[in-house]
Amino acid sequence: MTRIVAFGGGHGLAASLRALRALQAKMPLELTAVVTVGDDGGSSGRLRADRGIVPPGDIRQALAALADDADPAAGQTAALLQHRFAGSDPLTGHPVGNLMLCGLMELLGDPVQAIDHVAALVKANGRVLPMSYDPVWIEADVAGPDGAVATVRGQHNVAVAKGIVRTLRLNPTAPAPCVEAVAATKNADWLIFGPGSWYTSVIPHLLVPELADAIAHSTARRLITLNLAVEQETSGLSLPDHLAALTRYLPGLRVDVVLADGNAIGAPEPLRRAAESLGAELVLAPVAVRGATTRHDPVALAAALEPILSVRE
Repeated sequence: MTRIVAFGGGHGLAASLRALRALQAKMPLELTAVVTVGDDGGSSGRLRADRGIVPPGDIRQALAALADDADPAAGQTAALLQHRFAGSDPLTGHPVGNLMLCGLMELLGDPVQAIDHVAALVKANGRVLPMSYDPVWIEADVAGPDGAVATVRGQHNVAVAKGIVRTLRLNPTAPAPCVEAVAATKNADWLIFGPGSWYTSVIPHLLVPELADAIAHSTARRLITLNLAVEQETSGLSLPDHLAALTRYLPGLRVDVVLADGNAIGAPEPLRRAAESLGAELVLAPVAVRGATTRHDPVALAAALEPILSVRE
């Protein structure tokens, strides 16, 4: 059994999980998703502000991605999790799964138990865990077009800030780590980072001290899946800069494989050199949705991951 821990949040992590779940039909994989808890926008932000819970949106997406869609009841429940209320009343914009997770967190008093309960309902082919038991604030010092540096607070604001992120941090600076996530990281065979929003979904895991220490000292192999396009929050960053950003927040990070789409990187040599500086092999594969340049295709991503994860050392 190959134990894999995937770090991230949002659509990028969901695409990675769908790819890994597809590979479970071909190889024995034990999957764990570790999800950021800094979301402060949309339904998650409203529930977080009103109820003080861990923001449920990225967790919900990970659960839906791991759901057993071959089981009719589990598949229907996963579809229910993703159903978002329309209209103009207080329910408008809330996905059912966010409300379900909120209710279970209040009922059980433990976000991990709440997530495990929903995972059982959708017969998830893996476990979903928060990176911390408590919600965190993502803060960044951002240099604007005029060069002036301002502090931007909140995941949503950092994601849409116009400028270059100079420094990223969490508030609190040392949030209580999810001990189950730390244990899974220590026992993993592979740690997978990305795709996803670099500053608001990927790097935050490296800012939780105990989780970062587990990542640094884990004997697992490490894979980085790069994004297909630059996002607002990473404007001004080249793909080699994306790799350098990881080592800035976790000095000494060693990586085994960097996976990228050849159509998204331009000349490969700068990225290859950046990967080799981390000890990694650069693997190029077509992983984008056909006709789309910003979204990963889970089927294509699974095809690219299969030979990588099959390597035995």
